[in-house]
Order: sequence, then C-alpha cells, then structure tokens
Amino acid sequence: MKTRCSWTGADPDLIAYHDLEWGLPCHDDQKLFEFLVLDGAQAGLAWVTILRRRANYRKAFDAFDPAKIARYDETKMEALARDSGIIRNRLKIKSAVQNARAFLKVREEFGSFDSYIWRFVDGTPIKNAWKTWEEAPAQTPLAKALSKDLKIRGFNFVGPTICYAFMQTIGMVNDHQADCFRYNQI
Repeated sequence: MKTRCSWTGADPDLIAYHDLEWGLPCHDDQKLFEFLVLDGAQAGLAWVTILRRRANYRKAFDAFDPAKIARYDETKMEALARDSGIIRNRLKIKSAVQNARAFLKVREEFGSFDSYIWRFVDGTPIKNAWKTWEEAPAQTPLAKALSKDLKIRGFNFVGPTICYAFMQTIGMVNDHQADCFRYNQI
C-alpha cells in the first residue's frame, strides 16, 4: 500500500488528483490559467468541491482558453452565474474574466505566463520536507510576494493563501509529505 499525503484521506477523487497532478511541475500556459481560476474559485471552499466540478468548469469556461474568457461580457457572466455545474459566485466569475485579461497582458510582456510565474522560484521547485500535512504553511513570504505582484498586474482572488495553494498545485513548491510516495518522484 502506498503512503500518500494525509490530506487525500480515502477519497478516490483526491487520491487520483494527488497521484497524477498535484505538485507536478506545470509549464503549460493554459493549464496554469486553469489552476489559477480553480484555486481562486476554491476560496472559502474545500478543494474537493472544485475538483468534482472541474469538468463543468472546463465546459462553462471554454476549456480555460484565456483569450476567449477575456472577451466574456456581462451577458455571458450572467449565464455563468446561473450554471449550477460551477460555483455561481458572481465575484469569482468576474474574477476569472479579469484574470484572463491580466493573464494575456503578462503573457505578452513575458512571452508566456510560464516564464513569468516560474521566475519567482528561479525555474526550480522549492522542495520542503514536512513530516505531517499540518506542518505545511497556508502561506509564505514568497506567496505574499507573488500575490502582491499579481494584484499589481490586475489579477483578483490571488491572496497569499490562494497563491500558495497555486504554487503547490503547479509544482513550484513540492509540499508532498516526506514519506509520501510522490515526494521523491517530483
């Protein structure tokens, strides 16, 4: 039996996400944008709530194509607010549109969002060695710096806690527990 990070529990959706995606370094702009939107949508909710609606999000948000989302108007955002397959929080929906516009500007400035975001860790994941999940912080000084920079660039729903979760998700930080089978694989 494999030892996993304790946050997965016995939930099959969390286990699959943990084993196949969480913490794996991601350099695909569209995937980075997807995780940025989903981590923002998670604010105040359990990640499993978002994870189980991920397919609905992909359908509702045009497969997380930032160029398409950046063109959403009030009518489209209102339709999203009625979509029971996603979190219907109007502020979070509007944030996804605002973030798509900011994302495109960053991509234009840096050549890719990947180039922009990974420079915060000099292109190399930070590898922590937590013995228990409870040791991992909710935010760090680096997450605060990232949050501040994203906000200056026009992003929303990118506080330090969301930024740290995003950093963990896309592998900028390896926060797998030291005894987790994925810890040394990443």
